[in-house]
Amino acid sequence: MIGSGVLLAVMLMGAAPLAADEVHTVAQLNQAPAELAGEEVRLEGIVGRVNDDIMGRNFIHLVDGTGSEGDYITITSTERPEAGDRVSVTGTLILDRDFGAGYTYPVIIEGARFSER
Repeated sequence: MIGSGVLLAVMLMGAAPLAADEVHTVAQLNQAPAELAGEEVRLEGIVGRVNDDIMGRNFIHLVDGTGSEGDYITITSTERPEAGDRVSVTGTLILDRDFGAGYTYPVIIEGARFSER
């Protein structure tokens, strides 16, 4: 017979993978549930646009074809991928980010790291 403490430990070990292990979509993250706020997330897509060195970071728009036409997610990073690159991105999901001067983002990924896909 398995004790309740052992059973709980086994159940927890078999829990869903960490957010960073799951590949999310732009559509999912644009409607991000609060439980992902502050968590490391991963997604894959195509770099649509790069705005260089704004406030010490690059602002990157990533698209993956999910959601409505033209949907993207904004990502900040010190790395600079090129527009058109197919990439995998890992970074911290932030909700309701306000940089001031009217630059607010309901959903943004910050401190991102890129790798080619």
